[in-house]
Amino acid sequence: MKGNVITRRAAVKSSIFGLLAVSIPSISYAKSIAIGEETIKNPCHRYPSIDDAVVNEIVGKSHFDIETVKKMVDKRPELARASWDWSFGDWESAIGAASHVGRRDIVNYLMSKGARPTMFTYAMLGAFDIVKAMVEMTPGIQSQPGPHGISLLQHAKAGLRMKDAMTNDDIINSEKLIDFLKTFEAEDITTYKALTKEEQEKYIGDYRYGEGENDGFSISLNMRKVISLGKLGKGGGGLIRVGENKFLYNGISSVYITFQIENNVVKSLTVHEPDLTLVAKKI
Repeated sequence: MKGNVITRRAAVKSSIFGLLAVSIPSISYAKSIAIGEETIKNPCHRYPSIDDAVVNEIVGKSHFDIETVKKMVDKRPELARASWDWSFGDWESAIGAASHVGRRDIVNYLMSKGARPTMFTYAMLGAFDIVKAMVEMTPGIQSQPGPHGISLLQHAKAGLRMKDAMTNDDIINSEKLIDFLKTFEAEDITTYKALTKEEQEKYIGDYRYGEGENDGFSISLNMRKVISLGKLGKGGGGLIRVGENKFLYNGISSVYITFQIENNVVKSLTVHEPDLTLVAKKI
């Protein structure tokens, strides 16, 4: 052991003699940790958990970038099962990200590395028999929202985005599944109540709740042309209108967003969580 560098041999030796507690400085104060021939400099605050930045990247890239996904997962196969909370408990796995955008190639690769497919994955893949059996075994499950509040039916439709790379049987099964799920569409509680363009523009903008650089939210349109709430300057989860100026965040039943209006002008928004109420003023 030299300075703040700890070798595996030193750690084992110290533990044998019962001196571990006094021999090894706290990891939180360590400059680096040497393990074998590899040295980790400044471990993340959650070490030995995988760095948040790495988890965020693999889930984000799984939406569209198969080359980066392969590079990261080939090195660390466990990343195939990574999940990230985008906001307010909107958990999304790497395979979940690839599923709702219809990236069959990324989904198949992740499964080959140990990713755990879900009902939404099978819907995107057009696995009619599997999804039908799930719905029949658990009535009502077809209305459960997936990541970002995206429905099972929307996942099935996304499965046709790579139609040119699909076999004829794949296409037939996907279309069959879409027709099956459409019979439940009226029961889908996550169906967005459309806002007019004028209503959308009224809400869109930045809102602040503090003086910090990131203390705020942005309301913008997402890829599905639905207003969404995200961290300041970034996109986020879709807002489902459930009342007058009241929205459910991403199909999550405990988080609501309300907008305060004066003379038809939005002045602020309020986030309602079970143990928190937060007001952000529109800039």
